[in-house]
Amino acid sequence: MSSFMLRRFYYGLLVLLGVLTVVFVLFAILPGDPARMIMGQRTDQKMIDAIRKDLGLDQPLLVQYLLYINDISPVSLHNATDPENIWFFDQEKYKTGIQLVQIKNTVIALKKPYLRRSWQSRREVSDILVEAFPKTLLLASVSILIAMIAGLIIGSITAIINKPFLNRIVLVITVFGMSLPSFFAAILIAWIFAFLLAEYTGLSMFGSLYSVDDFGNGEYLDLKNLILPAITLGIRPLAIVVELTRTSLLEVLSQDYIRTAYAKGLKKWRVVVIHALKNALNPVITAISGWFASLLAGAVFVEYVFDWKGIGVVIVDALEKYDLPVLMGSVLLIAFILIIINIFVDIVYGVLDPRVRIANKI
Repeated sequence: MSSFMLRRFYYGLLVLLGVLTVVFVLFAILPGDPARMIMGQRTDQKMIDAIRKDLGLDQPLLVQYLLYINDISPVSLHNATDPENIWFFDQEKYKTGIQLVQIKNTVIALKKPYLRRSWQSRREVSDILVEAFPKTLLLASVSILIAMIAGLIIGSITAIINKPFLNRIVLVITVFGMSLPSFFAAILIAWIFAFLLAEYTGLSMFGSLYSVDDFGNGEYLDLKNLILPAITLGIRPLAIVVELTRTSLLEVLSQDYIRTAYAKGLKKWRVVVIHALKNALNPVITAISGWFASLLAGAVFVEYVFDWKGIGVVIVDALEKYDLPVLMGSVLLIAFILIIINIFVDIVYGVLDPRVRIANKI
């Protein structure tokens, strides 16, 4: 089991490194000079060169890449004596870092991953992500909760009734929900419920978790702004859960032990809820765990349309402003969460089903 877990963590690390490399190279080949974008067009070459040196952009691309890997790695190599050296261990930069071993001028340090500072706001990227990520996590959690509850109810009712006409209607609706692009659904739902029907719904087209009081009393919690983006983001997982619940429950209801339960005189609701539904939930739980990770990454367009101040808005702003550190930090955070969830699911599979461990040993 330990080798199985180590192999999963190793593969996850390779995926994380691959994501980092792809994003870094893509940004490197894009046209434009970040230093000039920071300073504006009305500046001299000396200022441009100074900014490029401060950001490390005067170094070869390979050196820039290795410096970034060194910054985000918990265990890193640094120069211990020369403050002008690009590899110098700066205590102001690595605030929580400690020096483990020093060999001549080289020091091995243990530190918190340093995601650098935003090129535009000069804030630490970690602070930006800590501020934005809880809102994305809340949005994804509410969305998957809506999809899970509504999907189980609709899928169960459809399976219990089991009429061909109703099955076709549900199938059409679920296929439509699965194929509907998130950005289009967000625009459509915002236009209908926050513009055309705003007088009746009282919902706003734009807004985040906190709103500013009109009378100057600061910010206040505004949960109604969560309704539309959560419903929009939950449409696709809802369609998946409905279809999986329906097909899985229909299969379970045709089993012999269900007919035996009916023959013993058990009530229908008891047979369905206690015996059938419990055994039909395995594929649904698997889908929900995968979709929850996907929602964290797929919330970008929905957050941007509704101006929900989460990771999605942070990523779009970073792309517009050519802010590589913020973009890299956001992508790494999302990739890390996806990898951790996938590793957790794989480990749970390995614990529950020994065949998974055996298959991975072959």
